[in-house]
Amino acid sequence: MFSGLSSQNRAYIFAAIAIFFWSTVATAFKLSLEHLEPIQLVFYSTIFSVLVLFFIVVFQGKLKLIKNFSKHSLLKCAFLALLNPCLYYIILFKGYDILPAQEAMVINFSWPVMIVILSIPILKQTIDIKSFLSIIVSYIGVVVIASKGDVFSMQFESPLGVIYILITTVIWALFWLFNTKNSNDSVVSLFLIFLFSLPYILLIVYFSNSFIIPSIKGIIGSAYIGLFEMGISVVLWQVALKTSTTVSRVASLVFITPFFSLLILHFVLKETILTSTIIGVILVCVGLFLQKYFTKKNSEVI
Repeated sequence: MFSGLSSQNRAYIFAAIAIFFWSTVATAFKLSLEHLEPIQLVFYSTIFSVLVLFFIVVFQGKLKLIKNFSKHSLLKCAFLALLNPCLYYIILFKGYDILPAQEAMVINFSWPVMIVILSIPILKQTIDIKSFLSIIVSYIGVVVIASKGDVFSMQFESPLGVIYILITTVIWALFWLFNTKNSNDSVVSLFLIFLFSLPYILLIVYFSNSFIIPSIKGIIGSAYIGLFEMGISVVLWQVALKTSTTVSRVASLVFITPFFSLLILHFVLKETILTSTIIGVILVCVGLFLQKYFTKKNSEVI
């Protein structure tokens, strides 16, 4: 379909489609949580994600690669499945259930900062003062959003919701860091991780007595999240990075996501976008951009 385009332009198209879907999911989370509890939404969304990932693996002719996974790799997938999607999405949806979508979305977007922080003890990496200051800038943005601009009072309207979302940044960072040295096919690994998560989620559903047959709107919401947040978008993003001749240019497009997401939240959910949210998201993105820039400059020096 894109045969006449250069590799870089194809990468931009794949990345743009992924970013579009990711920009819609904050709205989808909120709408779906009107019909399902967080654990129920995770359960049904994960089922849809497993189905779509299975079809993608089959379509790509990669199902046979599963036999190449060692026992250690399978156990690692089972461990990662507990982190994501199980714990990550349960806690994320709890946060979205409490906070306005704009707050939850932007605070969650600070996960790359948490990766930098946790890479120090886990990967034994070091950061310089410039990177440290960029982290501070991002977290000032988080405080601006959580306090609705009243930074010095440190009074949060929904502190539990903020804690939930901050915990998800830790979980996602751990998932990403523990998955960095995965030498197996990324799409097959993702399929196995989501498949292995179902027993965990089923146990939580059972012991919390949360099983229900969802309404049509609940099914539609779960399907959308499972297909486009957990499944197709992740694969498209991976394809974009592999196709790109300049990965940094494609990766930089992710900074569009929170701004586009705020527009969708405003027009679909009719959320009034607060000035503090706009200032906060700018600070978070500036901090992330500076961190990326300083990391690149340091690698060039080395």
